[in-house]
Amino acid sequence: MSDLDRRAVGALRLQIDRSLCVGFGDCVEAAPGAFGLDATGVATFQSPEGVDAAAVVRACAACPVDALTAWDADGRQLAP
Repeated sequence: MSDLDRRAVGALRLQIDRSLCVGFGDCVEAAPGAFGLDATGVATFQSPEGVDAAAVVRACAACPVDALTAWDADGRQLAP
């Protein structure tokens, strides 16, 4: 798996920088179902398309090491 995991979800573009993630799990708490932690404790996408977009953006903003990024359809960075 690449260090950068990207996904488009509706009008959002999301990215996990796996090299930055230290597994605090704040993203999982903020948007259960959108993010999870793998066996090594690093954030992964679960089913962000099934979670409210605002909650997904809040989860990205909650990351204390800025490993998660969200952009809108116009390319504006929403989080972190």
